[in-house]
Amino acid sequence: MKKLIYISSILTFFVLMSFMYVDFFSSMTKVDYIDGSKTLKFTTKMNTNHISDAIKINPNTAGFEAEVKKYVNNNFDVYVNGSPKTITFTGSQVNGETVWVYFETGGVSDISTLKIKNAILLSSFPKQINVVTIAYKGTQKVMNFQRGKEVNEVSF
Repeated sequence: MKKLIYISSILTFFVLMSFMYVDFFSSMTKVDYIDGSKTLKFTTKMNTNHISDAIKINPNTAGFEAEVKKYVNNNFDVYVNGSPKTITFTGSQVNGETVWVYFETGGVSDISTLKIKNAILLSSFPKQINVVTIAYKGTQKVMNFQRGKEVNEVSF
């Protein structure tokens, strides 16, 4: 009987543990190539609380967008065919638990290789995972980034 109570207690413990709150740390970036303007457009989605914690500013304050811009410029780099590209921040939008960040790079006529450094939130959250999906001339590629693997490259 004691053994049955012991086993039941252990099973109950594991069931209750499965309902514990677990914070999931991730960002997703969609990259679209716009052939007419020869531009790569980036749309990044991240958790409002996570980016707010990383940049140490409340998302409801006037300086939030400027800090997000600085943060993205310091933690995201793009290289097309081995050449670094300048990122132009085009805006951000806070929508509840989500922050949308928009930026682009121009002068991209053809891509044979695309190398990205994506260190967004990796220094703040050790288990952070960043996913980047690239759509280029009918081809789609996916990159994953995490602490220790901040740089990734794909070929087209």
